[in-house]
Amino acid sequence: MSTVVGVLVVLHLLGWAIALGGILVSMKEPKIAGGVLHGLYLALATGLLFAAFAGMASDTWYHPLDYAKIGVKLVIALVVVAMGIVGKNRPEKVTRGYLGAMAGLIVVNVAIAVLWR
Repeated sequence: MSTVVGVLVVLHLLGWAIALGGILVSMKEPKIAGGVLHGLYLALATGLLFAAFAGMASDTWYHPLDYAKIGVKLVIALVVVAMGIVGKNRPEKVTRGYLGAMAGLIVVNVAIAVLWR
């Protein structure tokens, strides 16, 4: 089970990296690229699966789970995904500040994962 959790963590971080990279590349001409949404969906889905599997596994390296941390990260992830969907459907709303806010929230989410103990 810990192997499954480890693979989910890797995919989760790759999803955030894809989204952050796509956002930073799009800063010159503000838009939400399709790859950004795919990265966001991957990060959200694998984060949820990671929390579920880590909660079920008794042999995982990530016990005990901090549900407050998971909740904060989930709220931030949902906000970023919602911003991505709105930005894709209404491209006129996307500015450098909009993309900067998305990038900042992604960095905060990763920082919470690493620094919140």
